Amino acid sequence: MAFRARILGAAAGGGLPQWNCGCDNCRLARQGAIPAQTQSSLAVTANGRDWAILNASPDIRQQLADAPPLHPTGLREMPLRSVLLTNGDIDHVAGLLTLREVQPFTLYATPGIHDVLAQNPIFDALRPEVVTRASVALGEPAEIAPGLTATLFPVPGKVPLYMEGEVVETEMLGEQTVGVELTAEGRSAFYVPGCAALTDDLRARLSGASTLFFDGTLWQDDEMVRAGLGQKTGRRMGHMSMSGPDGSIAAFAGLDVARRIYVHMNNTNPVLRPESDERAEAERAGWIIGQDGMETPL
Repeated sequence: MAFRARILGAAAGGGLPQWNCGCDNCRLARQGAIPAQTQSSLAVTANGRDWAILNASPDIRQQLADAPPLHPTGLREMPLRSVLLTNGDIDHVAGLLTLREVQPFTLYATPGIHDVLAQNPIFDALRPEVVTRASVALGEPAEIAPGLTATLFPVPGKVPLYMEGEVVETEMLGEQTVGVELTAEGRSAFYVPGCAALTDDLRARLSGASTLFFDGTLWQDDEMVRAGLGQKTGRRMGHMSMSGPDGSIAAFAGLDVARRIYVHMNNTNPVLRPESDERAEAERAGWIIGQDGMETPL
């Protein structure tokens, strides 16, 4: 089947292990006892030859090196046709600076996210005569690679951390945080790496999906607080937790989604340990724990 996706990075910002973290997961990953994971990114193709990348992780150089389908096919010929951004978070845009090597591709994002990039001149390293910046309105389909269409839709979230003010709205709906419906060969899949709540509109949109990649940042809302690694809850960071009455496992329990894959998992999340009780619980509920290099037909 030509329409397929490859998880380039399954972890949230910081990856696993995170460079400055000594939590159990990071310690085990450094020892090789559990798989290390790079930061959030997904590659998609409709024909097996031309690829689009959703979110440009700071680890994109390593991710591309580890993905043979995305290797150069000539001296300066690449299967990469585009990069699409779902928000302006550092872990989703910093990799653009690695892609500055005068390589043509199209950069897709909402006008609001493009405005965020335009405010920082460092992104001018992506020379406009080489990298085309294409604005995509919510609800308007765009062909991001041959035969592959993306439609962006708003999901509850917040502005990037570096744009926060004194008052932070964590369930904003607009251009700052979007999900992606990917369509090819008459089938559709969804990519939602950041989501603060499953609204009725979002529930209706995702119902009947064959494949969903969804925000798996934390197992429980106060996970980082309990671990002594921060004072912010998942809700404050604009993410649903997996567990609990307000978590995504419960929220999706009655929803018709055939294949559910967690991505964007924080380094503290116990589901990153293959033998953990939490991972077993998520898998019993029908979820797949994404990992770097995982490929799946769509």
